[in-house]
Amino acid sequence: MNWSDRLRTQLASLAKRYAETRGIPHYFSLGPNPAVMFEPYDGDRHGNFLEASYRAILAHPSWRRWECKPHPRRRALPVEKRRQAKELDSCNSSDALLMNVFCFPEVARFPRVFRLFGQESGCVPEFGVPGMVPRIGGEIDDTEIDMQLAGSFVEAKLTEADFTAKRKAHVELYRDFEAVFEATALPQDGDNYMNYQLIRNVLAAFAHKREFVLLCDSRRTDLLQSWSEVMRCIKVPELRSRCRVVLWQELAAELPGELRAFLAEKYGIQAT
Repeated sequence: MNWSDRLRTQLASLAKRYAETRGIPHYFSLGPNPAVMFEPYDGDRHGNFLEASYRAILAHPSWRRWECKPHPRRRALPVEKRRQAKELDSCNSSDALLMNVFCFPEVARFPRVFRLFGQESGCVPEFGVPGMVPRIGGEIDDTEIDMQLAGSFVEAKLTEADFTAKRKAHVELYRDFEAVFEATALPQDGDNYMNYQLIRNVLAAFAHKREFVLLCDSRRTDLLQSWSEVMRCIKVPELRSRCRVVLWQELAAELPGELRAFLAEKYGIQAT
C-alpha cells in the first residue's frame, strides 16, 4: 500500500471541500492525484492558514522569510501560477501545518503542548534552523531542520514519500556517525543508507545535546516503521532517551479548540 498517495488523496479531498465551503481562492497542481494550492488574498489572509496564525507569521520577520520559500516543483503547477507559488501553498505541506499550529498565538499558553517536545513551558519556535552537523575534517552540514523549540529539534512529516536515501560514503563522513549508530544494522540499499534525514537529525541532536522529535501522522505507518528501524540502531542510551516521536493526533488533543477543529476539518487529524 502506498501510504503517502493515500494520504495525499484524502488531504486533497478535505482541502477542496474546506476551500469551497468558505469561498477561499484555490487552484490545483498538474498531473495525477493533484494537490489543492492556496495563495494569499485580501492582504492578510491565506487559504492554507488559520487567520490568526497567518497574521502572526506576517508580523514576525524570520517566520515570514520561511513562509516565502518558492515552490520546489514549479513545473507541476499551472504556468500562470509558477512565478508566485510558494512551498507552503500546498495542502500537502507539512511545514504549513507546522506553522499553523506553532504560530497560532494562543498555543504559547498551553504548556502541555511543549511538554510533548521535552520542554517545560511555552517558547518561541524557530523555523528552518541550520542543523550544523559536524563532519570529519572540520566541515559542517548546515542543512535546515524544520523547527527548534528551545532545546528540541523537530522534523515534521505529512505526505512526504520517505526520509530519503544517501550514499554511504557521504553519511559515513559525519564526525559522530560511528559513535552514534550501529551502521551494519541501519536499513540500506546497495551503496545507500535509507532514512537519511532521520540519521542526520539524530546526529544534530547528539552534537548539540538537544532532544530530537519526529512529528508524524498516525496514518503514515510506513514512516513510523522507518523511525523505529533507525531508533533501534542508536548505540548511545542517553541519546536514545532524547529521541521520540509525537503524532499529529496526540498534539491535536492538547491544542486550543479552534486549532483542534481546523486540524480535524482540513487535515482529517482527529485528537486522540
